[in-house]
Formats: sequence, structure tokens, C-alpha cells
Amino acid sequence: MNNKLLLTVSLAGILSGVYGAYVFSQRPPAQPPLFSPATNPYEQGIYANGIIESYQSHGENINIYPEVAGPVTAILVSEGQQVRRGETLLTIDDSVQRATAEQAQAQAQAAAAVLEELKAQPRPETLAIARAQVEAAKATLKHAGDQLSKREQAYRLSPGTLSLDDLDNARNAVSIAQTNLDVVQRQFELTAAGAWAYDVQNQEKQQAALAKAYESAAALVKKYTLLAPVDGVILSIGVAAGSYVSPQGAFDTYTQAMGPLIVMGTAQDRLQVRCFVDEILVHRLPEPEAMTAQMFLRGTDIHIPLTFERLQPYISPKIELSNQRQERVDVRVLPVIFRLQKPEGVSLFPGQLVDVYIGRGPSPAQEGGSR
Repeated sequence: MNNKLLLTVSLAGILSGVYGAYVFSQRPPAQPPLFSPATNPYEQGIYANGIIESYQSHGENINIYPEVAGPVTAILVSEGQQVRRGETLLTIDDSVQRATAEQAQAQAQAAAAVLEELKAQPRPETLAIARAQVEAAKATLKHAGDQLSKREQAYRLSPGTLSLDDLDNARNAVSIAQTNLDVVQRQFELTAAGAWAYDVQNQEKQQAALAKAYESAAALVKKYTLLAPVDGVILSIGVAAGSYVSPQGAFDTYTQAMGPLIVMGTAQDRLQVRCFVDEILVHRLPEPEAMTAQMFLRGTDIHIPLTFERLQPYISPKIELSNQRQERVDVRVLPVIFRLQKPEGVSLFPGQLVDVYIGRGPSPAQEGGSR
């Protein structure tokens, strides 16, 4: 009886194991892919990594750095905002430089006042005093001359009544009075002539130098206000109010490097793609007039035709691996730029990585983007 029970349990275990092995060996059907991988639409197309950028006739995005240093006091724009040329983007504390400019202005005004004073000479009141001194000297000379005449006449009539010493003193008084008249007369002429031409020229130079110093200081005050250099869109703001900035830019907390305060681009309906063609594939590139391309958005089935814009005739190290300029890589690439027309309903942003195939002539999908 026990043997039969044991045999029955064993058979049941074997059957359960076989059934379990069968069940777990069955694989569920594979799920269809969410999107089709990018395929080469050309017979001999060249693959390249691409980065979407704002359309520029030259260069890349507009990186805005300050020309001065200081803490940011206000940010007057936001990311994604359309701005016009000359519109204020942000301001930096200019209190010290503004005080310096005001000091330079006061010094220039003081120098200008001194120059006007020199040009206005002689001052009427000063000239009147000099003229009065001349008249007083003439009167003194006349009085001394009258005294001398009286003494000479008395000496001729009665030599004993007047000593030669008194006569000499009278003659000396006339000589002194004449000399004093000559001095005050020349002083009057000097006063009437006004400021010396060399003094005026020297003051003019000083006033001009101080005026230039004020203009320079005032121009530097304007540098503390960053203005939009062109019409465009604010792509990125890399600084917060209160942060310290310098001509090297602003410190980025995440990259631990200095970067631009603001990155601007052109209108978002005008975009371009910067493709990086590996140097070993450069010889396979078609001629610029025959070059065309297709851009594939990663993670989607969307592909968009591209139009050749220009190429940068300089092979450089591949840098799109990260945002670190000091990164050293062995791969060198040739930048090729294509422009594109942004399709409706498709989200594209500067800085977005895309897959690009470059070929010769129109591609099979050149008639338009598809999904």
C-alpha cells in the first residue's frame, strides 16, 4: 500500500515538473518597437552626429559675457522670451563706477570753470584796482617832484637855509616815485593783457583730459547694463540675481566651469543643424552643390530634409561628447552646417542631438518629413 502511494506521488511530481518546464519555456511574443531605427536613405550615405542650433550666417549661438565684474542686481528677461536689439537683459551693480564717473564729471566741470575764468581775464574789478594804483603812483611822483622843485628853488635863493642832504633826499624821493610808477604801469598793462596764452592752452589740455576721463567713466557705467545685441530669443540664462560675474562669465554649479551669462539665438522658426563628419569619412562627402541630407529625431520616426548651408573648412577635435572645452579626444571631425524648415507640430530645440545622413542629390524622402 505504501509503495503504491509513493509511486503515485512520484508520478504526480514528475508530471508537475514537466508541465512547469513547458509553461516557463514559453516566451511571450516580442513587443513591436516604439519607433523604427534611423535607416540610411541614400545608397552611399554618410552618417554624422548633429546638433540643432539657431540659424546664424556665421558662428554658432550668441554667447553674452559682461565686460565688467560685479554682482548681478536684476535679470529682466526669461528663457524663451523674444527680445529686440537694445533691450535690457540684466544689470550689474554699478554703484562704485557711477561714483567714480560723478567724481570725474565734477573735476571736468571745475577745470572748465578755471578755463572760463582765464578766458574772461582781466576781471573789471582787478583792472580798476591796477588803474587806481597807476593814478596813485602818478600822484606820488607829482608830489615828490613838487617837493624837489621847492627845495631846489630855496637852495638857489638861500643855500644856507637848506642842507645838501635834504636836497638829495628830495631827489631820491622823485627817483623812487618814478620807479614805482613804472612798476605799477607795467602791472596795469599785464593785468589788462589778460591770461597768458600758454596758461590758457595748458588749462584747455587739462580740461579736455578730464572731460575724456569723465566720458570714459560714463561709458564704463553703461557696460554694467547688458543689452541684447540683436533681435532674437533667450535660449539660456546661466546666472541668478546676486551672483558674482566677471568678463570670464558666471560660475556654473554643475559643470564647475565659467560660462556665458546669457545665450541668445535667432527666431525658433529658423534653425540649422551642425553635423560632425568623422575625418575618415570626409573624402566621401559630395561636392557642396550636390550635397543634401536627412535629419532623424532620436526616439521618433520623424525625419526632416536638410539643405546645405556651408561647411567649416577646418577639422577640429570632436567636442560634443560633453560641455567641457578642455576635454581631450582622439576623434577629429569636419563641421558641416545644414539649414532646415521647422515642420508644424514638431518640437525642435537648439542643443538637441540628432542623427544625420548625408548623401548626393535628393534623397528618397526629400518630398517631406514623415512619422
